[in-house]
Amino acid sequence: MKTALITGITGQDGAYLAKLLLSKEYKVYGMLSRRVNQSYQNLDFLGVKGVNFVYADLTDQCSIQNVIKSVMPDEIYNLGAMSFVGLSWDKPAYTSQVNGIGVLYMLEAIKNFCPEARFYQASTSEMYGNCKGSEAKNELTPFIPRSPYGVAKVFAHNMVVNYRESYGMFACCGILFNHESPIRGPEFVTRKISSGVAEIKAGKRDIIQLGNIKAQRDWGYAADYVEAMWLMLQQEIPEDYVIATGRTHSVEVFLQKAFAAAGLQYSPEYIYQDPKFMRPAELDVLLGDSTKAEKKLGWKPNTSFEELVNLMVQADIERLK
Repeated sequence: MKTALITGITGQDGAYLAKLLLSKEYKVYGMLSRRVNQSYQNLDFLGVKGVNFVYADLTDQCSIQNVIKSVMPDEIYNLGAMSFVGLSWDKPAYTSQVNGIGVLYMLEAIKNFCPEARFYQASTSEMYGNCKGSEAKNELTPFIPRSPYGVAKVFAHNMVVNYRESYGMFACCGILFNHESPIRGPEFVTRKISSGVAEIKAGKRDIIQLGNIKAQRDWGYAADYVEAMWLMLQQEIPEDYVIATGRTHSVEVFLQKAFAAAGLQYSPEYIYQDPKFMRPAELDVLLGDSTKAEKKLGWKPNTSFEELVNLMVQADIERLK
């Protein structure tokens, strides 16, 4: 039986990945920080049972070392992060510590105490910024981040590459484009839309407050994307991969599809573009090219954009019931 350690176990990706690994008969450890009000709602929503919880924090090097030494995992998936891009401008130092230095702490602990472990780092399409505009981004596209979140993730990504090349570690990065699900955090735009539409349908609200609705993103389904994470650690040689659908849609199109999924007619009157949700430096288009993952991992997304939107809206309608 393989043993896996997942940081960020209670987040969207952590919950889906835990479910996948448990179905493959892994012994799964989930790393938690010691919070008074720890939420397990994502794991509960997916019916995930059998996770072993351990306690450490990505800002505390000693606690990370202790967890690595006690668990001695075969595979480590670092999904823990300050993951809301908009908040990174308000908390740039904390974002850098968790998303950047925290990864360095993980790599050091693996190198010193568990060097045979295979390590996955959650990189992000935000690292590309507006490089090459609307062109599809692949593993060779330069990184020009436009947020503290993206900058910290570039540091972490490059550090993984450096440790892989310097120490022969099996360490790789998944450069995942936007991926959503019914358990996406309520602060993210896609979930704000799905929950907002559900509440409009139920007569509980009249408008949805959003930022830039013209921004375009390559949206996939989180359950599909965690499969790619697992596949990366099953290869003979560690490499980095872009994971994306190769299709892009604007926030406004997401809105239109969400209203349709709820059986409602979309109207701009339902939307208030609040200045507080506008980014200081916007990314206009993010589009990914996952040709390498398709060829080497045999991975393709199984869920269409329309199916994803419908899943999210129907789940939020059910929650209100």
